[in-house]
Amino acid sequence: MKRKTFSKEERLCSKRLIDSLFHKGSSFLIYPYRVVFMRVEDAQTVQVLLSVSKRRFRHAVHRNLLKRRMRESYRLQKGERLYPAMEGKSYGLAIAIQYVGKELLDFSFMRDRMADVLEKLHNEA
Repeated sequence: MKRKTFSKEERLCSKRLIDSLFHKGSSFLIYPYRVVFMRVEDAQTVQVLLSVSKRRFRHAVHRNLLKRRMRESYRLQKGERLYPAMEGKSYGLAIAIQYVGKELLDFSFMRDRMADVLEKLHNEA
Protein backbone atom coordinates (compact mmCIF):
# COMPACT_ATOMS: atom_id res chain seq x y z
CA MET A 1 0.00 0.00 0.00
CA LYS A 2 1.35 3.39 -0.95
CA ARG A 3 1.67 6.06 1.68
CA LYS A 4 -0.82 8.87 1.36
CA THR A 5 1.47 11.87 1.61
CA PHE A 6 1.65 15.31 0.07
CA SER A 7 5.36 16.02 -0.15
CA LYS A 8 7.31 19.07 -1.28
CA GLU A 9 7.95 17.50 -4.71
CA GLU A 10 4.20 17.35 -5.31
CA ARG A 11 3.65 21.05 -4.63
CA LEU A 12 3.79 23.49 -7.53
CA CYS A 13 6.21 26.28 -6.57
CA SER A 14 7.94 27.37 -9.78
CA LYS A 15 6.84 30.87 -10.79
CA ARG A 16 7.73 30.19 -14.42
CA LEU A 17 5.61 27.05 -14.47
CA ILE A 18 2.71 28.75 -12.66
CA ASP A 19 2.70 31.62 -15.17
CA SER A 20 2.72 29.27 -18.15
CA LEU A 21 0.01 27.15 -16.50
CA PHE A 22 -2.39 30.09 -16.23
CA HIS A 23 -1.55 31.39 -19.73
CA LYS A 24 -1.47 28.13 -21.71
CA GLY A 25 -3.39 25.65 -19.56
CA SER A 26 -6.87 24.22 -20.01
CA SER A 27 -9.51 24.67 -17.35
CA PHE A 28 -12.84 23.35 -16.16
CA LEU A 29 -15.20 24.06 -13.29
CA ILE A 30 -16.68 21.59 -10.83
CA TYR A 31 -18.24 23.60 -8.04
CA PRO A 32 -16.63 24.65 -5.67
CA TYR A 33 -13.37 24.17 -7.61
CA ARG A 34 -11.92 25.72 -10.74
CA VAL A 35 -9.15 23.54 -12.11
CA VAL A 36 -6.42 24.66 -14.51
CA PHE A 37 -4.10 21.96 -15.81
CA MET A 38 -1.31 21.58 -18.33
CA ARG A 39 0.95 18.81 -19.55
CA VAL A 40 4.61 19.22 -18.61
CA GLU A 41 6.88 17.37 -21.02
CA ASP A 42 10.06 17.69 -18.94
CA ALA A 43 8.80 15.99 -15.78
CA GLN A 44 6.96 12.79 -14.95
CA THR A 45 5.38 14.02 -11.75
CA VAL A 46 2.08 15.60 -10.83
CA GLN A 47 2.48 19.00 -9.16
CA VAL A 48 -0.47 20.75 -7.54
CA LEU A 49 -1.18 24.32 -6.45
CA LEU A 50 -4.12 24.94 -4.09
CA SER A 51 -5.49 28.44 -3.60
CA VAL A 52 -8.36 30.30 -1.96
CA SER A 53 -9.26 33.87 -2.91
CA LYS A 54 -8.39 36.59 -0.43
CA ARG A 55 -11.16 38.72 -1.92
CA ARG A 56 -13.88 36.19 -1.02
CA PHE A 57 -12.47 35.12 2.34
CA ARG A 58 -10.97 38.12 4.11
CA HIS A 59 -9.98 36.24 7.26
CA ALA A 60 -6.86 34.10 7.00
CA VAL A 61 -8.44 31.61 9.40
CA HIS A 62 -11.13 30.76 6.86
CA ARG A 63 -8.70 30.63 3.91
CA ASN A 64 -6.41 28.31 5.83
CA LEU A 65 -9.31 26.08 6.86
CA LEU A 66 -10.43 25.70 3.26
CA LYS A 67 -6.89 25.04 2.05
CA ARG A 68 -6.43 22.36 4.73
CA ARG A 69 -9.67 20.69 3.68
CA MET A 70 -8.69 20.84 -0.01
CA ARG A 71 -5.22 19.48 0.69
CA GLU A 72 -6.55 16.62 2.79
CA SER A 73 -9.23 15.62 0.27
CA TYR A 74 -6.61 15.66 -2.52
CA ARG A 75 -4.07 13.73 -0.45
CA LEU A 76 -6.49 10.94 0.43
CA GLN A 77 -7.77 10.37 -3.12
CA LYS A 78 -4.86 11.04 -5.48
CA GLY A 79 -3.45 7.51 -5.23
CA GLU A 80 -6.59 5.76 -6.39
CA ARG A 81 -8.01 8.27 -8.85
CA LEU A 82 -5.21 10.31 -10.47
CA TYR A 83 -1.93 8.42 -10.22
CA PRO A 84 -3.06 5.22 -12.01
CA ALA A 85 -3.68 7.34 -15.12
CA MET A 86 -0.16 8.75 -14.95
CA GLU A 87 1.61 5.37 -14.71
CA GLY A 88 3.93 4.89 -17.68
CA LYS A 89 3.26 8.31 -19.22
CA SER A 90 6.18 10.27 -20.62
CA TYR A 91 4.85 13.59 -19.31
CA GLY A 92 3.75 15.10 -16.04
CA LEU A 93 0.92 17.38 -15.03
CA ALA A 94 0.84 20.83 -13.48
CA ILE A 95 -2.49 21.47 -11.77
CA ALA A 96 -3.94 24.54 -10.05
CA ILE A 97 -7.06 23.97 -7.96
CA GLN A 98 -8.82 27.18 -6.99
CA TYR A 99 -11.67 27.39 -4.52
CA VAL A 100 -14.42 29.51 -6.08
CA GLY A 101 -17.26 28.88 -3.61
CA LYS A 102 -18.65 31.82 -1.68
CA GLU A 103 -19.15 30.08 1.66
CA LEU A 104 -17.41 27.54 3.88
CA LEU A 105 -18.46 24.02 2.93
CA ASP A 106 -18.32 20.70 4.77
CA PHE A 107 -15.31 18.47 4.35
CA SER A 108 -17.48 15.58 3.11
CA PHE A 109 -18.92 17.71 0.28
CA MET A 110 -15.47 19.03 -0.64
CA ARG A 111 -14.07 15.46 -0.63
CA ASP A 112 -16.82 14.23 -2.96
CA ARG A 113 -16.28 17.10 -5.37
CA MET A 114 -12.49 16.57 -5.27
CA ALA A 115 -13.17 12.97 -6.30
CA ASP A 116 -15.08 14.30 -9.32
CA VAL A 117 -12.21 16.66 -10.15
CA LEU A 118 -9.64 13.86 -9.99
CA GLU A 119 -11.82 11.59 -12.15
CA LYS A 120 -12.10 14.31 -14.79
CA LEU A 121 -8.32 14.86 -14.67
CA HIS A 122 -7.86 11.09 -14.98
CA ASN A 123 -9.95 11.13 -18.17
CA GLU A 124 -8.22 14.22 -19.56
CA ALA A 125 -4.71 12.91 -18.88
